[in-house]
Amino acid sequence: MKQADFLKAPLPEPVEMPDVDLTGPGRFYNRELSWLGFNWRVLEEAENPRVPLLERLRFVSISAANLDEFYTVRVAGLRELAQAGNTTPAADGLTPVAQLVLINEDARNLMASQQRVLTALRAEMETQGITIVNRDALTREDSNHLAEEFLEQIFPVLSPLAIDPAHPFPFIANNGYCLALQLERSRDKRGLQALLPIPAQIDRFVALPAEEGQNRFIFLEDVVLLHIDSLFPGYRVKDQFGFRVLRDSDLEVEEEAEDLVREFEVALKRRRRGEVVRLTISTGAPKNLKSVVMRELHVKDDEVIELEGMIGAADLKELVLDNRPDLLWPQFTPRVPERVQDHDGDMFAAIRQKDMLLHHPYETFEMVTRFLAQAARDPNVVAIKQTLYRTSRNSPIVDALCEAAEDGKSVTALVELKARFDEAANIRQSRRLERSGAHVVYGFLDWKTHAKISAVVRREGDKLVTYTHYGTGNYHPITAKIYTDLSFFTCDRKLGRDASKVFNYLSGYALPERLENLAISPHTLKTRIIEMIHAEAEHARNGKPAQIWVKMNSLIEPDIIDALYAASQAGVKIDLVIRGICGIRPGIKGLSENIRVKSIVGRFLEHSRIACFGNGYGLPHRKSRVFISSADWMGRNLSRRIETLVEIENDTVKAQIVSQIMAANLADTAQSWVMEPSGAFVRHPVPEGEFSFNCHRFFMENPSLSGRGSAGAKDVPQLTHTDDT
Repeated sequence: MKQADFLKAPLPEPVEMPDVDLTGPGRFYNRELSWLGFNWRVLEEAENPRVPLLERLRFVSISAANLDEFYTVRVAGLRELAQAGNTTPAADGLTPVAQLVLINEDARNLMASQQRVLTALRAEMETQGITIVNRDALTREDSNHLAEEFLEQIFPVLSPLAIDPAHPFPFIANNGYCLALQLERSRDKRGLQALLPIPAQIDRFVALPAEEGQNRFIFLEDVVLLHIDSLFPGYRVKDQFGFRVLRDSDLEVEEEAEDLVREFEVALKRRRRGEVVRLTISTGAPKNLKSVVMRELHVKDDEVIELEGMIGAADLKELVLDNRPDLLWPQFTPRVPERVQDHDGDMFAAIRQKDMLLHHPYETFEMVTRFLAQAARDPNVVAIKQTLYRTSRNSPIVDALCEAAEDGKSVTALVELKARFDEAANIRQSRRLERSGAHVVYGFLDWKTHAKISAVVRREGDKLVTYTHYGTGNYHPITAKIYTDLSFFTCDRKLGRDASKVFNYLSGYALPERLENLAISPHTLKTRIIEMIHAEAEHARNGKPAQIWVKMNSLIEPDIIDALYAASQAGVKIDLVIRGICGIRPGIKGLSENIRVKSIVGRFLEHSRIACFGNGYGLPHRKSRVFISSADWMGRNLSRRIETLVEIENDTVKAQIVSQIMAANLADTAQSWVMEPSGAFVRHPVPEGEFSFNCHRFFMENPSLSGRGSAGAKDVPQLTHTDDT
């Protein structure tokens, strides 16, 4: 196909921002507000009529869960700084206190909008036979059903807690949802205050009897309130309200912990007891009962959010019903690459033929697990080395590593204990690997190991050949079904040697003197990126074509942003696809007029990290320089983590990344939001009657270039033409 029209589209007219100090902190957009902006985009997908109904409900749930995590980590950290009197401004000039004020206002508006959207969705769901029933609308059959359900499935798990001098206020764990009750004893009108924790171990929505094709539910807390006399015999409810607690979930670990695993186990228990950072209560709470809860939880007025509607909207994921496929995305089965099929499923033979890049979830992640499973059973494999940042509870990756170790192979697993919210799972996996005989390494205490590398050493004749997998995402077969990521398989000797050097560094702390292809953080990755940006600026100054295409989750590192600003001013055309946090301001006259930023929010979570540099030839071009990475361009990734940046040299893989993956992302209009100089995002405009290109649909319908087998890649659609001149 000829070069797509979107690459020829002129940049929008740059704007002036006289009220912003663009020579100082004003040239950056605030990280926290940018993240909230991303979560607004997630919520707005719940109002997108092109999205199936229950998938829109899922977007509300995701938005709520995202906001909860934001509070327990980011807001908790800012709150701690503010309480310590820290006035150090962020890169954009805002102090911790100033950020908290802006976050508080925006987050309250976001939560109110979640309820507004949910109300509209509930009405639409009712027209499709999915109803959340109020207590006063129950039939006799409903009541009889719930009485049995309560007695058999709910009552045994409940723990009613009186509050009086003999029963001090109990500890409410992070994410804990409770009913606060003001009770009155029937025989003498004596009052009693009590709490009733709603157990997270039971579904939030209880199914009711329904006709075929119908689905009816009631909130768990409503079922509990209907049977309050079983919990407090002789009492009636005078007043009640629901509340939910979010606590500081950051971990603190002693630097000189003798046993790192044990220290993390203790820290995980401390997480449950972190300070409350947000208390959400239902509107209309009685003042005296509300004041008791606030006092005992040590929260102030600005940490309390009164919510009219459903508290804990993340639980809405329970209503995304598998039995209603008509209201979900059409089923999609990931492809098995043709080349792997040509070799009867033999991953080593497929990789030996040529480097191969798989684009998940469009190509199945099962190829990654097959790679390791085959390695575990192959008698010619002598060693396997693997990083594990996040993986599933019943991980086939860990299964394969255990099998290989038990078979006598040398297995080294780098398990990252500091993978936020997966620490407990990773501790369990490390114990299991150790029992199997694997060497388990925990990396560095100060730096997380976020790199995604798997290396298999195989004896072939009288030589040892290293087969390497470099990924942009985690070794997690569940999230790999919805995250877009890249898996690069190669038996290139340079990349194999580099992988071995990185593993030696992780296990023995010996910094590699020379890496042939890789750059790693916190040592050389940031420097390599800035060098590439500067080189592109030099091409522009010399009158050569100069372009940069980048796809990331987040871009906030100040030095890299400044390098991009300087490149823009030199004439480099820069297109950025940034899903979430973006601290750069595009389209400002004299600063960033050659920079465009877009965000894609749709069926799949954009997660791959790619950087393409025209190298004096522009983009797309086979002589461009192309990289994939495990790192976003954030301070933590470039300065406090072990990350990889892999240069792609195979022509077919390079064409797949530039002319297929990046081109489709840049061409997308159906799921794209365009960033304005102010930091706000607006939906990509699509003139009425014009075709709206959806990159996710394109990838689902078209195979990847490098995965083609004997049929070749000539018939695989590309959105651009790679010029050989």
